[in-house]
Amino acid sequence: MSHYPALRLRRTRASAWSRRLHAENVLTPADLIWPLFVTEGADEEPIASLPGVSRWSLAKVAERAKEAAALGIPCIALFPNTPPHLRSDDGAEAFNPDNLMCRAIRAIKDAAPEVGVLTDVALDPYTSHGHDGLVDGAGYVLNDETAEVLVRQALVQAEAGADIVAPSDMMDGRVGLIREGLESAGHRNVQIMAYAAKYASGFYGPFRDAVSTRGLLKGDKKTYQMDPANAEEAIREVALDLVEGADSVMVKPGLPYLDIIVRVKSEFGVPVFAYQVSGEYAMIEAAVAVGAAEREAVVLETLMAFKRAGCSGVLTYHAPLAARLLGA
Repeated sequence: MSHYPALRLRRTRASAWSRRLHAENVLTPADLIWPLFVTEGADEEPIASLPGVSRWSLAKVAERAKEAAALGIPCIALFPNTPPHLRSDDGAEAFNPDNLMCRAIRAIKDAAPEVGVLTDVALDPYTSHGHDGLVDGAGYVLNDETAEVLVRQALVQAEAGADIVAPSDMMDGRVGLIREGLESAGHRNVQIMAYAAKYASGFYGPFRDAVSTRGLLKGDKKTYQMDPANAEEAIREVALDLVEGADSVMVKPGLPYLDIIVRVKSEFGVPVFAYQVSGEYAMIEAAVAVGAAEREAVVLETLMAFKRAGCSGVLTYHAPLAARLLGA
């Protein structure tokens, strides 16, 4: 290898055109998935712990889908704020074909059919106890019984027009059962993006405000979501989901788990996505609010970190801002 002064690494950084030419990773609006919250309430309900993020009515969420299309964002992710009177111990509203999620899917597909729709498969927005599955008398989340219900939930979402179903529950075996159910029902082209490595994280608080589950949760989710101390276990989880039929996998949260993203991409070579979760978004906004960070620079830098780690795309609440910056 050459040495200084024959080799000067700053040569290729000396001008903007050269920096663009030598960029090892490129971020575009096509790398973004925009999470949206849908509600039965007013047209727009701002979420205090997620400044700049709102819950949207069916009509307004359809407008957001049109906005995504105009910005070049290829996919949106939907999360429902289910009314309290429709939540129950068994989460039965999850597989009601006319529930809020299914109506939102249809509204979006009518408004912007070119935009992909990713739907969350888990029971926590529908249960009165806030857990992602069915619980026994001791409060333990039942695996196999929950997985059977998740298949029903995924099928009603697929029937409504979902392009990607994304089981976020972390039950063992659910990906294979959902894949079998989709195939049997003729939904062969509906993708599964498995929340394969979802950690029991402290970064989810604002999301629980957005779907009104904060205060509902009895206990915690540590018996099914992953221990933040574990990395090898994440690789095993990803391997199982891929064998069962996942088309892509997700690591959640995002920035605190870049090492997991790198390992998954390196070991499996499959499409890997990250969810830059609500707590990550809120921290950026809090830093901006006190003058500790410049929003545009920090947003793009964090999103590039995901690309550099190996992500095919990122779910981020900053998606519309990032798309505007990248399209400028």
